[in-house]
Amino acid sequence: MEYIIIIISAVFVNNILLSQFLGICPFLGVSNKVNTAVGMSGAVCFVIGVSTFFTYLLNKYLLVPLGIEFMQTVAFIVVIAALVQMVEIILKKISPSLYQALGIYLPLITTNCAVLGVALIVVTKEFSFGGEPHMMNLAESMVYAVSTALGYGLAMILFAGMREQLELSDVPESFKGIPIALVTAGILATAFMGFSGLV
Repeated sequence: MEYIIIIISAVFVNNILLSQFLGICPFLGVSNKVNTAVGMSGAVCFVIGVSTFFTYLLNKYLLVPLGIEFMQTVAFIVVIAALVQMVEIILKKISPSLYQALGIYLPLITTNCAVLGVALIVVTKEFSFGGEPHMMNLAESMVYAVSTALGYGLAMILFAGMREQLELSDVPESFKGIPIALVTAGILATAFMGFSGLV
């Protein structure tokens, strides 16, 4: 039951894009077409999952025992950048077709604040499931990270679908482009607020 609560909370209630406003740059910049939004979402999901695993272990077994938790942000940025580079090199050798499909999205992920945000949330957020608040263990952290990434993907794909529809709509000249995208993002965020009483 705890994992279901984490999933619903991460995907719908505390959506990383629409509630916590992390990762807005790719949300507005890469969401012109659904296929590019799907590609970016897939790449972000993979990197969030892998980076959360490594940053959790780094924090628990190196930073906390040495008493240097204040280095979390710097250490996590280095780990995320290294992982993205490693993934890029491995994909280039093992699956050139997938590497070509992801293209520009892999380097963009390095600067996506949603990836760093999830890594930091996982090591600092306390959860309470009817009892005492506790720090997340590795399994809960991974469920939270993957669910957050799925919520990111859901918001990106929904928004991209809306933006494709807006291209075919008769929008006033002064609202074309980013202004109507911001209005649409606000309406989408308001719609997701309806889930706030769910958990």
